[in-house]
Amino acid sequence: MTSPDLPAELRAALNARLEGLSRSDAASRAAIISQTYREGGGSSTIRTETDALAYALARMPATYAAVVASLNALSEIRPDFAPTSVLDVGAGPGTASWAAAEAFSSLQSFTLLDANEALRTLALDLTRRSDRLRRITYELGQARTYAAHADAADLVIASYVINELNDAERDALTDVMWEKARDTLLVVEPGTPAGYARIIALRARLIAAGAHVAAPCPHDVDCPLVAPDWCHFSQRLQRSRAHKQVKGADAPFEDERFAYVALSRARVENRPSRVLAQPDVGKVEIAAKLCTPEGVAVARVPRRAKADYASARRWRWGDAV
Repeated sequence: MTSPDLPAELRAALNARLEGLSRSDAASRAAIISQTYREGGGSSTIRTETDALAYALARMPATYAAVVASLNALSEIRPDFAPTSVLDVGAGPGTASWAAAEAFSSLQSFTLLDANEALRTLALDLTRRSDRLRRITYELGQARTYAAHADAADLVIASYVINELNDAERDALTDVMWEKARDTLLVVEPGTPAGYARIIALRARLIAAGAHVAAPCPHDVDCPLVAPDWCHFSQRLQRSRAHKQVKGADAPFEDERFAYVALSRARVENRPSRVLAQPDVGKVEIAAKLCTPEGVAVARVPRRAKADYASARRWRWGDAV
């Protein structure tokens, strides 16, 4: 499995860009940018080199961790999947492309799309320091417009992108991304009820168009969860000193909550159940909430079933079991 922490060469590239930059200024800009994102303003406040770097320092580690966790789940379900090309829609500083490069050594070409010039400039600078990502194409413009003219790719990724669009724009981009996905489309969103709702709407639209869910769901039917419950997962990542400074945080780690769906052209057989929350380990039994091919169920594994109990003790939120 690919590590959720930023690869060493990316950390080194970010640290090199930090030379001479005021950490307090970066932290201030990161706070403003984060607030704008939470209010649905997207990348509109990222206009300068300092803005782009502040955003990357504050959000790139967590976004990278969420994409890696989603790709790990996809690889576990489809261990033979070896894409040679990726289309990164709404690429920002290139986070999803870095994650895909780490997850799939088979990748040979990377096409990135985004409308933010400051983030594109940063992405190109960071990838110049990478052996894997040195040769990329990064188109500047609105994602849907440029995606419509891009070459198809084995793997299409949209990471923390569709939350910036209205319903009509989201549907249009969904259709274009699926058209460009020769094999698989991965969409990752914040792990909020609203993020989950966007994922579920996209999932339903593409299943109706012939797509099949590879992960996290073990089925292609409607999501069985009932509000206020929602499907999301959590990935823990380590914070670097620079990350803590920009975030204004003391904790050495961060837990990123995210929702995702990976949709493939071919039907995936024998999909395992998915752990929907951290299991409750008790003295008598382990209780785990699972999404199964038949719907949501609570698996109860008694301590007296020693082998099964030992196996269930290793279950973690998000695992395929």
